[in-house]
Amino acid sequence: MTELIERDDATTEPPTVELSMQQAINRALRVLLAEDPSTLVFGEDVGALGGVFRVTDGLQKEFGDQRVFDTPLAESAIMGMAVGLAMNGWRPVPELQFDGFAYPAVDQIVNQVARMNYRTRGAAPMPITLRLPSFGGIQAPEHHGESLEALFAHTPGLKVAVPSDAAEAYSLLLQSVRSDDPVVYMEPKARYWDRGPVELREPTDPIGTSRIVRHGRHATLIAWGAMVHRCLKVAELAAEDGVDLEVLDLRWLKPIDAAGLAASVSRTRRAVVVHEAPLTAGLGAEVAALVTENCFRDLAAPVQRVTGFDVPYPAGPLEPQYLPTIDRVLFAVQRTLEY
Repeated sequence: MTELIERDDATTEPPTVELSMQQAINRALRVLLAEDPSTLVFGEDVGALGGVFRVTDGLQKEFGDQRVFDTPLAESAIMGMAVGLAMNGWRPVPELQFDGFAYPAVDQIVNQVARMNYRTRGAAPMPITLRLPSFGGIQAPEHHGESLEALFAHTPGLKVAVPSDAAEAYSLLLQSVRSDDPVVYMEPKARYWDRGPVELREPTDPIGTSRIVRHGRHATLIAWGAMVHRCLKVAELAAEDGVDLEVLDLRWLKPIDAAGLAASVSRTRRAVVVHEAPLTAGLGAEVAALVTENCFRDLAAPVQRVTGFDVPYPAGPLEPQYLPTIDRVLFAVQRTLEY
């Protein structure tokens, strides 16, 4: 049940509700299905069950089984169907149940979804938003936790969004589905049940902008998804020792907010990038390159990266050893401050 936060008057201000990220995504899908009859939600178990994480709970009952429906366990077919629907005027919002299940669909995503608009010189836009429960943190079996953002961000033609809390999940999904470009919308599973205030308003920040979630002076922590919350904890601990850290939520990994990165790091003069994916050729390398290109004269230390390790994403019991820990991030902060 959602709780309406009381306001002093009945003005035109949008209501603010307390929602989990999972509920916020559900609320955004309701808005999108209601406003555009061409919007379709489909995937494995998204109908009567409401999805394995209950993100689509109640949508089939409200909008019918012609607009919210189950598909076979066939990820390549799901994305191929999305392409055909988009070419015929629909606005598909497919869900692949877990990020590890996306590998069989990479052919469709890279060779069809990402290229069709270019291939047809704009005659066939692909207004597809692929919802992808992503990353680790729930200690699931193999193939149920991956970090594929670098693969999708590296693919021309795709946009990539990663919300870090309930409010961001609501607004970024509205922007993604309304876009006429294909968007990979990566939902951090570890944050599904974390609650926070969500303003039920139209997004105001343009696609491709980052946000500062904590202002600081001594270094910038750059993260996305569940790692934003972890960096905020790091900042709280560092503050106890007099270290004032800024935390930047990148939230759009394609396009990347190069100007926002530069503005933050130019102020603090130090940067630490934190992500779950392996180090080598991870998106942290792209972020570090952008910071170096745009802030070289301002940097007081090399950009540090704290990431997963260069191994296959581990099954549940090993996740705590794989994911960036608070201690590892604090050590990187110490290295950059002592440089």
